[in-house]
Amino acid sequence: MEKDMTEKERQDTRKALLYELRLIFANGEKENYTKTEILEKFDTIAMKND
Repeated sequence: MEKDMTEKERQDTRKALLYELRLIFANGEKENYTKTEILEKFDTIAMKND
């Protein structure tokens, strides 16, 4: 039986994902990223979390 996420759980998940993105870019070697590089990072995260 699956339980629907509460609004609080959705907000927590969203904040965790944003923080994960922040860490990825903050710890990266580059100061600036292209749109393509950002999309590739998003793709990597999406495939990792599946």
